[in-house]
Amino acid sequence: MASTRILILSWEYPPLIEGGLARHVRKLSEQLVQQDVEVHVLTRGDDAMPAEQELCGVRVHRVREPSKPRDLTEFVAWIEHMNADMLAAGIELGERHDFDLVHGHDWLVATAGDKLAKRLDCPWVVTIHATEYGRHQGWVDKHPQSHIHGVETWMANSADAVITCSHYMRDHVADVYGLDETRIAVIPNGIDPLDLQPVEDLDALRARFAAPHERLVLLVGRLVYEKGFQIALEALPGVIERLGDVRFLVAGSGTAEADLRAQADALDLTRYGTFLGWIGDDVLHSLYRIADLTVVPSIYEPFGLVALEAMASGCPCIVADTGGLREVVPNEQVGLRFESRDPVSLAGMMERVLSDDALRDRLVAEASEHVLRFDWADIARQTAEIYGDLRRLAV
Repeated sequence: MASTRILILSWEYPPLIEGGLARHVRKLSEQLVQQDVEVHVLTRGDDAMPAEQELCGVRVHRVREPSKPRDLTEFVAWIEHMNADMLAAGIELGERHDFDLVHGHDWLVATAGDKLAKRLDCPWVVTIHATEYGRHQGWVDKHPQSHIHGVETWMANSADAVITCSHYMRDHVADVYGLDETRIAVIPNGIDPLDLQPVEDLDALRARFAAPHERLVLLVGRLVYEKGFQIALEALPGVIERLGDVRFLVAGSGTAEADLRAQADALDLTRYGTFLGWIGDDVLHSLYRIADLTVVPSIYEPFGLVALEAMASGCPCIVADTGGLREVVPNEQVGLRFESRDPVSLAGMMERVLSDDALRDRLVAEASEHVLRFDWADIARQTAEIYGDLRRLAV
């Protein structure tokens, strides 16, 4: 069979990064190229980005869109406009290239993905990275959550193949959308340690946030309710009181940022830590190297890339015992799990790790081997196999 030519749709792709999806699509696309797959990515950009360029063998095509609105209702309308622009651009690409398959990532590009697959007469694959139902703990009866949930339900049931990043997400998607589990493939996210190189003077960076004798706790991610940072903040005062010499960093931004800052003030935590806001990957990778512990307290977590990045960077990790985090941290050899939503359980685990140098060293050593299982080349190979199966069925 000749080399496969695919069209990937994603609402973000580097250098435009909204979250982990951009990194996932980039690494997958670049590794698919190594699997003899011709990859075209249709995404969005701005006036400063070229409309077309080749990056690491991936042919990137961008539709120019205005900045995304903050209001969620306006955001839904903005997404619909973006899909219309992507559809027009995809039709034009289809006149230049014969695509074997369309692969969309999440509901954000579902409309364009479905219509392009039909227009190009080829299979449509969707990767579901998270669900609106999960993000809102099942509360999807009001607009715009109901609209997004409706799009996701239609997308999951209409696609020719569905991919999730964990077995937890496969079960969740099958249950929420009424799918047969056999229709859903599980392919994890990956990690490339070469992408996690620090770029700053680590000693100087650490000195900005903690003295040599102090222990530094890192919280990373979008500051939204489902990431559970409020639980970590609630646990910290007791840890600081009992251990002393503990400081914390919160790296990220999001809709819950103001509430989390107010919570820190109310708990008298502000003098012990820093909210950094949004940071670039270069700084983030350095933070993993200077921290004594990374905490991932998510209430809803499809996979747990932050935990994987921390472990790959040599930072011990504590995660909530929930969702895909159970698969990223499968046992106490590589990291510790605390009872989800329980600040008392989390505080106990934090104290255990921060007060035991031998435990931290063991966790780091075991995790360095564990992360090798999440290899992007293997992930691309599994994805290419799905493409091949669909091509054969389409003949």
